[in-house]
Amino acid sequence: MEILGELTRNHRHDLEHQQRDAWLTQIDVLKIHLAGFANGYVHFEFIIPRMGKRADCVVLLDGIVFVLEFKVNSASFDRNAIDQTHDYALDLKNFHRGSHNAAIVPMLIATESTVGVTNVTYAADKVASPLMTGSTGIRAAIQSVLAVTNGAILDPEQWAASGYQPTPTIIEAAQALYQNHAVQDIARSDAGAKNLQATDACIAEIIERSKTEGRKSICFITGVPGAGKTLAGLNIAATR
Repeated sequence: MEILGELTRNHRHDLEHQQRDAWLTQIDVLKIHLAGFANGYVHFEFIIPRMGKRADCVVLLDGIVFVLEFKVNSASFDRNAIDQTHDYALDLKNFHRGSHNAAIVPMLIATESTVGVTNVTYAADKVASPLMTGSTGIRAAIQSVLAVTNGAILDPEQWAASGYQPTPTIIEAAQALYQNHAVQDIARSDAGAKNLQATDACIAEIIERSKTEGRKSICFITGVPGAGKTLAGLNIAATR
């Protein structure tokens, strides 16, 4: 009841019976299936900094960040719930400083389900594809992750307090994207490489003239969707 009391005290809206009952279910389930794991820490209702999102539970265990999303009294894994769970993991990776270098495993828990997907597959950024399990499969799913993942130990207090920091910034992303490529190598656009190069050359001329004359200039790039406006902007930002 102490955990429920803390959740209730920090809840910012009117507490409905449905939410209280969901918390009670989560607490009971995790007490059973996390028992015996060492070096673990549980954050209930973890707010992802600056994103306006709140994950049901985040479990730090052996340097791995498990993002748990519960669907209480459900026996199915619908696409919206899977995407929501995955989005929470991606937001932590990209916007929470303490999670930048950690392996992150999103897990959707439909409490009444007896089937699921617990094979661990990581993307290049060390965010796993969502695992899916019922309440009784949580422990086995976590063990399957621990068996194939080595994580650096995370200090739970430092991790929780590390705050918002996007990675990378849009300029850093553009620089990395274009480091070994020209704009025409990145993607097809309806404008074609010739028009993109002409746009880039024109704006580069304006930039240089503005520098020489000590003036400020505003450039507007217009075109239909797919014309290459974003590619031109990123190319200019990365090379100028």
